[in-house]
Amino acid sequence: MEQNQSIKYFLAGTASPVIWGFFAIALRNLKHFPAIQILDYRVFTSLLILFVFILLFRKQKIRSDLDHYRIKVADKRRFWSLLLISSILLTGNWLSFIYVINNVSVQSGAFAYMVCPLLTAIGGFVILGEDLTKIKWIAISISIISAAILGSGHLSDVLWSFFIAALFAGYLIIQRSIQGFDKLNLLAIQLIIACLFIVPLEIINPHSVPNSLSFWVNIVIVAVLFTIIPLYLSLYSMIRIPASTAGILIYINPIIAFAVAFFYFHEGFTPQKLLSYSLLTVAVMLFNWDYIKKLIPQTALKSKIS
Repeated sequence: MEQNQSIKYFLAGTASPVIWGFFAIALRNLKHFPAIQILDYRVFTSLLILFVFILLFRKQKIRSDLDHYRIKVADKRRFWSLLLISSILLTGNWLSFIYVINNVSVQSGAFAYMVCPLLTAIGGFVILGEDLTKIKWIAISISIISAAILGSGHLSDVLWSFFIAALFAGYLIIQRSIQGFDKLNLLAIQLIIACLFIVPLEIINPHSVPNSLSFWVNIVIVAVLFTIIPLYLSLYSMIRIPASTAGILIYINPIIAFAVAFFYFHEGFTPQKLLSYSLLTVAVMLFNWDYIKKLIPQTALKSKIS
């Protein structure tokens, strides 16, 4: 029974990055619409569905979070400041990712999420004072070389990738500073704050409401399949999955995204890109070497038992 429970959490943790890896397909179906319009309806639709889900199934989490806010949060101004900044970073990340997938390349979006954990680590070191081992600094140095090689011929791609990664890294760092709250409830609040920015922009520069059935089908898919479900699976898996395993699973997303770019969208890989991506893969493996060493004996042991 315990083993079945562990498998269930592991499958949930694997499913979320697998789903995100195919995100570009849904976004490309919306390529003919402006990125800001896709963002607006993604936020509105996600918030509506998430709001209904929370009210129906997570009322106890709401009460727990309200109690935690009243009792545990001493500096409430800091709490709301962090929520505001995180909402801006998340919204900016979503908008830039949508734009890059539909107007630059799927590879650039995948590259961003390969780099993101490395930037998060640097941000954690600078902002939160977290330690970085020597091998992690070597990995970061290799990733910088990888970006420099790619940037020598595809500078705009690299800048977009790092911009996306930096926004999401900043979001993750702030999320570490907001502890004790249900993550889905926090996401709902962040989406409400995002709406406070989006609605005035829509009033100033309105877009006509799309009457295409294809648009609404893909927006609902983006909101449910590529926003709420993978986030919920990721949070669910963290109940039992060790952080070391989660740190490895996150890279399934960009690996699948690169495969989608090559096999589905037929985006070619130049020798320069292959060298850059190969170096980045080495950097990722070095950066997660401590985690990989912990997983290898477990995998070998399970194969012997079976």
